[in-house]
Amino acid sequence: MDTRGRRAILVVVAALLMMSSAAPSAVAIEQREEVSYLRGPYNIAFYHRHNQAFRISSAIHFAHAKQHDILQLTPFGRHEEADIETDAEYLACLYNPPRTEPTMEYFGPYTARFAFNLYRAIDWTHMHHEQTYDVLSEKSIPWSQKGEWTDRSVRYYLEKLDVPRSPAPLDVTMRRAGVLMKPYSTLFRNYYPRSNNFFYAAHWWHPVIYEAMMLGGNDQEQEKMVKETDSTFYSQVIHNRPLRMLLSREAMPRYSRLSPESANIFDNLHMLHGIAYDILSYDKWTPEEKRKELYRVIEAMSYQPGDEKLARKFTLPHPDMDPRVYSGWLQGVQGDMNRMMEEMMMEMMPVMMPGGMSEEMKKKMMDQYRKKLAPGMQEGEIPGSIHDAMKQLMPDMKMDPESMKPGVAPTKMIEAMLKGWREKYGSMPDVSSISMTGDPTPPSLPPGAVKPMSVQDVTRP
Repeated sequence: MDTRGRRAILVVVAALLMMSSAAPSAVAIEQREEVSYLRGPYNIAFYHRHNQAFRISSAIHFAHAKQHDILQLTPFGRHEEADIETDAEYLACLYNPPRTEPTMEYFGPYTARFAFNLYRAIDWTHMHHEQTYDVLSEKSIPWSQKGEWTDRSVRYYLEKLDVPRSPAPLDVTMRRAGVLMKPYSTLFRNYYPRSNNFFYAAHWWHPVIYEAMMLGGNDQEQEKMVKETDSTFYSQVIHNRPLRMLLSREAMPRYSRLSPESANIFDNLHMLHGIAYDILSYDKWTPEEKRKELYRVIEAMSYQPGDEKLARKFTLPHPDMDPRVYSGWLQGVQGDMNRMMEEMMMEMMPVMMPGGMSEEMKKKMMDQYRKKLAPGMQEGEIPGSIHDAMKQLMPDMKMDPESMKPGVAPTKMIEAMLKGWREKYGSMPDVSSISMTGDPTPPSLPPGAVKPMSVQDVTRP
């Protein structure tokens, strides 16, 4: 081999060594297969018809991407300062939103180096968001055919990549994930409440935009509905953010009847965001250990054969809600998400406390649990995660040490929770479908429901 050949080999070896030393230790290199969006007459319709809303979505996804690296790279002791700084940055982005949609790696490059499959799951589902917004936005698709084109998008999403979120309700997939008694659960909402509640506001916005289009129909009333809903976001919601993660069935009941699969897919994505942020907040695991747990959760909450049969297993607490009206029931801690969380805790209790507990202890336990479910740290709340609080209250609680390890499923707890769901809801009737035979007429807006925006147009050039 001549000198030039040896030099080329040395350069390649040196480059590989530099790459390996820069990457988190002991994490295998992952293949990055990607699949593009499904072609159709609706492609990019949301961008063109509702550009302000498209840019709001882009700002939200900027924040989602950046949050991963903030949590992974910031010492936990700096959580309060980091929370203030990042919330300010997210708001600045929201008031000057990007013109294009970022992928997760673009603003969260460090986490991509050890957990790229997390980003594949998120970006693939964001693609489904875009496709389903596009279908509703496209005027050339008759209103009566919106469901067919949406179903086509759902099939493509579930079949073409190996990381789709499940079309089963979150009630099922959250139980399959088995995260409640893991050592990280609720750390993000308790210690980064501003950032957490920014995402709670974002998860109000995403579903209500579907609902605005469902009420607006195909004609110019759709633009009016979307703009008025955006106005509510800026003038009310972002200043008084929800204190829980809203579910699709609450914030887009009509769209949930049109496509329960998509509705559940989005709930499962939004919950994955929160679980991932909890895991990345936890400073007692290495990147490799976090990767194991992230991938376990991704798999547990992914599409499994038969999930589609469960897609309509939910009720609609507010079937006639108006997306432009920020009602009081949307704002507090109590709602379907935390109802589900309380059910899960009670289903696990016989496994953790086989000897039972007194009514007084049960009251203390549920009081601490509800404090943990609320953002921030409440007066009298035990520091740390749900696991930390429960162990301090009930030191005799039975926990399998193996199941607390990263990447290991707490099988007994999962089985108990799924059994509980089947007993409560397994035979419930499916939520009904919605008629799409005629273009809808938006309801009258109550006086004063939509306040003037604090800025005339947040996305002017």
